[in-house]
Amino acid sequence: MIATSASRVRQNFKEICDMVTNDFETVIVTRERGENVVLMSEAKNNNLMENLFVRQDPEAYKQLIESIHQLQKAAEMVSVR
Repeated sequence: MIATSASRVRQNFKEICDMVTNDFETVIVTRERGENVVLMSEAKNNNLMENLFVRQDPEAYKQLIESIHQLQKAAEMVSVR
């Protein structure tokens, strides 16, 4: 996570957008007269929203965790052979 001023973002908008999308970086844009804002890629935002959605449903989250455990066990079995 990087913090930078709004004026720097304005001066280097394309480069900062490239950094956010190519490096999966999150940028906190600091402002002198107002609340800070966060700049992140659409992919990172979509991932975050999907995680929040799954976590809000206890049953869906439980199924996800169980699936992860099953995959881990399967991977362990394959690596033992």
